Amino acid sequence: MSNLIDLTHVMENEMPIFPGDDNFILKQDKFFDENKYNNFMLKTSMHVGTHLDSPMHMTKSTMTIDQYSIDKFCGKAIVLNVLGEDIIDYKEEYEKMIKNNDIVLFYTGFDKYFKAKEYFLKYPVITTNLAEFLISKNVKLVGFDTPSPDYYPFSIHKMLLSNNIFIIENLCNLNLLLNKTCEVFCFPLKIKADASLLRVVAKC
Repeated sequence: MSNLIDLTHVMENEMPIFPGDDNFILKQDKFFDENKYNNFMLKTSMHVGTHLDSPMHMTKSTMTIDQYSIDKFCGKAIVLNVLGEDIIDYKEEYEKMIKNNDIVLFYTGFDKYFKAKEYFLKYPVITTNLAEFLISKNVKLVGFDTPSPDYYPFSIHKMLLSNNIFIIENLCNLNLLLNKTCEVFCFPLKIKADASLLRVVAKC
C-alpha cells in the first residue's frame, strides 16, 4: 500500500519570508458566532512558503504558470542526500541515478531552520557545474528544503529556468523519502503569475 508524505510547510499569518518580500498576511474577517459563517482573507507574494518558480520569474518568458500542462508538475522523484554540504556539487554517482524528465529533490536538512533568522542567510547552494549537469539530463523540476538554490544575482535560477526546469523552494520532510522510490505531485494554482504557492506530496 502506498504512503503519502506531505513535503509542505504550514502557511500561517506572518510566516517567514525572503528578505525584501512583502509579509504573508492571513487573517480571519468573518466569525461564526457573529456572522453565521467563517471566512479568511489572504495577502501574499507567490514566493513564500513552499512554492514553485516558473521560467517567467527570472527570464524573458511571458508564459504564466497556468499555461503549462499539468503533467509538468508530477513525476518520478529522485532524492539526493546532501546533508551537511554547504556547496552542493556534481558527483559521478548522479549519472546513473538521474534520468530524463525526473524530479530531483535535494535533502539538506535545512528545513529545521525554517523559522530561524539564519534560514535566509546561510543556506546551502548548488554549483554551476551541477546545474549544467541537471540541464544536460533534461530534468523536469528541482526542489530544495532551502529558500533558494543560490544567492544574488541568482545565476543558478536563471540557468535552470532558461532551460524550462522549474524550481520548488522551501520543502520539508525530505528525510522521509531517502532510499525510497516515489512520485511527487506539486500542482500550482491555476493562476496568471510567474510562480505559485504549492501543496507538495510524495507517494512512495
